[in-house]
Amino acid sequence: MRIGVPREIKDGEHRVALAIPGVDALVRAGHEVTIEAGAGVGSGITDAQYEARGARMVDAATVWGEAEMVVKVKEPLPSEYACLRPGLVLFTYLHLASSRELTEALLRSGVIGIAYETVQTDAGHLPLLEPMSEVAGKLASQVGARCLEAPCGRGMLMGGVTGVAPANVAIVGAGTVGQNAAHIALGYGAQVSLLDIDARRLRYMEEITHGRITTLFSNSYAIKEATAAADLVIGAVLVPGARAPRLVTEEMVRAMKPGAAIVDVAIDQGGCVETIRATSHSEPTYKLHDVIHYAVPNMPALVPRTATMALTSVTLPYALEIAAYGAQGACAQDRALARGLNVSGGRITHEAVRNVFPDLSG
Repeated sequence: MRIGVPREIKDGEHRVALAIPGVDALVRAGHEVTIEAGAGVGSGITDAQYEARGARMVDAATVWGEAEMVVKVKEPLPSEYACLRPGLVLFTYLHLASSRELTEALLRSGVIGIAYETVQTDAGHLPLLEPMSEVAGKLASQVGARCLEAPCGRGMLMGGVTGVAPANVAIVGAGTVGQNAAHIALGYGAQVSLLDIDARRLRYMEEITHGRITTLFSNSYAIKEATAAADLVIGAVLVPGARAPRLVTEEMVRAMKPGAAIVDVAIDQGGCVETIRATSHSEPTYKLHDVIHYAVPNMPALVPRTATMALTSVTLPYALEIAAYGAQGACAQDRALARGLNVSGGRITHEAVRNVFPDLSG
């Protein structure tokens, strides 16, 4: 199969879809890999390193024009829509529930869109989302600590100092993002409250942190109380393939402390905070109701070397399957990959996405 890797063009995006081990494995398996010149520079990978492993360095038009499968990190942007065509396999993060425009573009093009974030095992694991969720969770507390600094936020040190209380951090959601955010916040020395509807997740976090975090069953009352007391709120809610529920209301945001901060990692799926809107690496924050809002959809781009290696390690086995058997054949034999199929031939094929856009389901 001819596999193309374009350079990412989303604001501040320095990751690349294939690290050197991925190119090496695909070429050894007999596939042709074309990569846009300069695509790996942000992740510390030179064109010469790619060429040494058998990749061909070309321009963007050649990547898109020749490829049977395009492997990316982030969803296509409007300037790339014209590159989409019937039968092309697009293997990347899509997060369609948060973008009607992108969904409509993919349907018009007839592309076969397999989304990393909805590839799901029978046990419910999301193997292609979890590494980036781990990265984003750890970054959420780092970013949150910066948002609390002057002149942006309350002028607080996350861990406090002798005789001065640390920051109070409330994390809504105890999945991969929430757990990693909690670990980093604890490492800073913050007081951490973790909210979730799953008692098993809360119990697990209590056990491994030896009771150093406060766990709360998530409901509107508990969220209201936790956000009012918080200096930093981290949104870490995920419903695979679907739009994130708006659990933190505007009323709750209004009741937060002046200069407090919100980091909504759920922004890829629309966000779990009512007052949130997507920001960018160029303009990462805005202030509303005297609360700092941070909602950069591609947070892991802050650490592209780490993120690119982590992403390639989990996407490569599935890319090899698709390259060997085609999208239809690979999905037929791998139920986890089949759950990643979001659109095909002008139709929405994922139930959660259909539920968000019932008028586009056809």
